[in-house]
Amino acid sequence: MSVAEGPAARLQALFEGHRLTPTQRRIAHSMVRRAADVPFLSSVELAELAGVSQPSVTRFAVALGFDGYPALRRHLREVVPSGPAAPDAGSYNEYQQAVEAEIENLRHLAEALADPEPVRRAGRILADSRPLPVLGLRAAAAQAHGFAYFAAKVHPDVRLLNEGGSMLHDRIDAAAAAGAGALLCFALPRHPRETLDALTRAREAGLTVVTVADSAFAPVAKVSDLLLPAAVGTGLAFDTACAPMLLGRVLLEAMCDGLPGAQARLEEFDAKAAARGLFVE
Repeated sequence: MSVAEGPAARLQALFEGHRLTPTQRRIAHSMVRRAADVPFLSSVELAELAGVSQPSVTRFAVALGFDGYPALRRHLREVVPSGPAAPDAGSYNEYQQAVEAEIENLRHLAEALADPEPVRRAGRILADSRPLPVLGLRAAAAQAHGFAYFAAKVHPDVRLLNEGGSMLHDRIDAAAAAGAGALLCFALPRHPRETLDALTRAREAGLTVVTVADSAFAPVAKVSDLLLPAAVGTGLAFDTACAPMLLGRVLLEAMCDGLPGAQARLEEFDAKAAARGLFVE
């Protein structure tokens, strides 16, 4: 199945080319996350799903060129095929529902990866950057740290930027001066203003910005050259980020494919780790 055939991808295509307000981007994001269900939701139900008002849903439909939400819903029933019936959510407790939601996020990610070219392109861009700065602030700091930890085993110069402050722009400038051609950013909600400022600075310094974000409509989209979306789970008190983490590992694999010496560096690390007794079996 190509990416164009998936419900989420068809919704993404519907939103492309429209200048959406932050509230409308929130509605669009919610629709993508529940792509198979959206054609059967009322405007009130969609408003509750997105955490906005019902009139906002109506204005959103008009912004997409429809007479109102009923016309949008009729269109969605024509272009977004319904998937297999999902288990009754009422049969799950709140913890199980959170897990089920993450499984659905992973399904959407698998659907998007049916077209691997964006990830492969990103992998080539990151592999060619010397050094490679990896940015992730606040909620995204753990994702950036995990990527940088593994990337350093195969890439000769990885620079982790996981703390904000007045020196962040200095470190971006230093990476650019040292020859960096790209910056990888992990951006998760709530999106810090400092992340947007840092990406703006990176582009001013001539870096190509590759971003892993929770949505194609995330605020960082406007300051990214290549954005790879992976939804977060929102059913618990704090968001869960299984799909962004997995996408980061997929991106790591694509980067390794663009590094001719990656396998040799891994073997060298394993030999040194064995000699030092670094790990227990």
